[in-house]
Amino acid sequence: MIRAHYGRVLAALIAWLRDFDLAEEALATALLRAVETWPRRGQPDNPPAWLLSVARRAALDRLRQSKVRAAPLARATLAMLAEEAEDMPNADTPIPDERLRLIFTCCHPALAPEAQIALTLKTLCGLSVGEIARAFLVQETTMAARITRAKAKIAGAGIPFSLPEAADIAARRDQVLAVVYLIYTAAHSAYEGDTPTRTDLAHEALHLAELLFALRPEPEVEGLLALLYLHESRRCARSTESGALVSLRDQDRGLWDARLIAKGRAHLAHALGQRHPGAYQIQAAISALHAEAASFAATDWAQIAGLYRALEGLAPSPVVTLNRAAAIAFGGDAGAALEMLAPLQAALASYQPFYATRAEIHAQLGAHAAAKQDYRRAINLSSNSAEQSWLAAQLARLP
Repeated sequence: MIRAHYGRVLAALIAWLRDFDLAEEALATALLRAVETWPRRGQPDNPPAWLLSVARRAALDRLRQSKVRAAPLARATLAMLAEEAEDMPNADTPIPDERLRLIFTCCHPALAPEAQIALTLKTLCGLSVGEIARAFLVQETTMAARITRAKAKIAGAGIPFSLPEAADIAARRDQVLAVVYLIYTAAHSAYEGDTPTRTDLAHEALHLAELLFALRPEPEVEGLLALLYLHESRRCARSTESGALVSLRDQDRGLWDARLIAKGRAHLAHALGQRHPGAYQIQAAISALHAEAASFAATDWAQIAGLYRALEGLAPSPVVTLNRAAAIAFGGDAGAALEMLAPLQAALASYQPFYATRAEIHAQLGAHAAAKQDYRRAINLSSNSAEQSWLAAQLARLP
């Protein structure tokens, strides 16, 4: 529950303090006090406002104890924050939503694209450095250094915590969309833990996409919103009540959320009607084809493979090619799919879905020894117990 409020509370703190590290330290103190007091006294009526109130006091205490508190500038800043704190909402009132300003600050062009995404996932979504490192297929120490440099760059360059002007919003739009989609991907993949999905992150990504569409009602923004609605429509079918993962092939399509499918398809149709195609609109079209299929076998895999080829033209990546190969295999040509995977192995050497996909293709071709080897490799690469159990079950089914 606490993690669900992390991004909103931290964004409000950064907006107030203009200091990422101090805001994170203050929120960590507030979270520790929540863990200590809530079990004894009960959860407050407004948990995020309670956390923000406690974190503000912790930040002020930290500033007062700072070695630089005697400097005139530090004293002036401290006096200003203390005065502002008296005028801010208390623990009984709603807190301001500063997440959109935070995401545009994190996506400032002075930062490298990888740093923009990593910093947003760390601050806005509360993902651990390890989770973000796995999303980027890099070592945890590398990712930690990347995030530290990004924070230092924001502080050193005096990057403002504000919503940019219209021209700057347009320039940063693609990166902001990429960040929102990665947040949803992180929720969908649940890199760590015991459950296959993270509902809190999914809702965070959907909320951000809706905010962005309200701010920039453009085809690609609407394409992303459509994509997330269509993905989210299948959430309830992705796992059992006990948390076991259910693959797309075995999902009960009666559990898919018809309301979200209708919203996704409506937004997709409107976006495509403006005749400015983009990568998110193509991915939403792929997801819509899944939503329209009566069963896994009845899915139009040829059209999905064709859409992935179009996506490779707009946004080429080894993962997109991997997905096209999977669509070709599901459509009945496992041999051609396997040939497509060979050139991808070096780039996807630490990517669990690569081995899971290749294992299934090997199994289709009757190469059971190779399939078992790939399933074992996929299990070793996964940090999620539900995912590991599903992979182990596929391995156990092989003769």
